[in-house]
Amino acid sequence: MRQKLLALLVVALCCAAAPLRADTLDGVLEVQSAFVNVNAGVYQLHARIRYPGTDEIRGALRDGVSLGFVLDVVVARERRYWFNSELLNLSLRRELSYHVVSDRYVVRDARSSEQQTYGTLDSALEGLGSIDAWPILTAPQLRGAGEYRISVRAGMRRGALTDALRMLMFWSNDWHRESEWYTWSLPR
Repeated sequence: MRQKLLALLVVALCCAAAPLRADTLDGVLEVQSAFVNVNAGVYQLHARIRYPGTDEIRGALRDGVSLGFVLDVVVARERRYWFNSELLNLSLRRELSYHVVSDRYVVRDARSSEQQTYGTLDSALEGLGSIDAWPILTAPQLRGAGEYRISVRAGMRRGALTDALRMLMFWSNDWHRESEWYTWSLPR
C-alpha cells in the first residue's frame, strides 16, 4: 500500500513539474513536395516530408520510446456526378528508435525489416522524409479514360514503449499527428 502511494506521489510530482504543452509533437509536419514519374509502366512516388525534431521527441527516443512514421497514398479516379472511385490505398510504415550502445538512430521498414542508421536525429528525420522512386502503381491498373488524383499524407505516432514508460504514459494521446493531404493530378 505504501509503495503504491509513493508511486502515485512520484507520478503526480512529475506531472506537476512538467510544463503544460498543447502538443508533444510541436513543430512542422508537412508534405513539402511530391510527384510521380513513370518508368517502364511503373508509377514511382518521390516525396519530401518535413518531420518535427523537438527536444521532447529527442528525449523520448533516448528514454526508449520508438516512433512510427506512416506515409499514406491514395489514388482515385475522378467522377463527375458521383463520388470518386478509390483505386489504390497504400501505406509506407517505418519505425524510428534510438540504440543506446551505438549512439545511433535506427530507421526500420515495417514490411521488409530493412534498417538504416543515422548519427543524429536531424539526419534520421531527413532520411525518413526523403521518399525516392517508391513503386506504387502500374499502368495496367489505370483502367479506362478519365482523370486520376493522387493524394499523399504523412503521419507519426508513438510506437513501442518500455515497460516502465507504458505504466506512466498509458493515458497520453499527444503522440499522434498527421499532415494535410497533398493532392495533384496523376500524369498518364
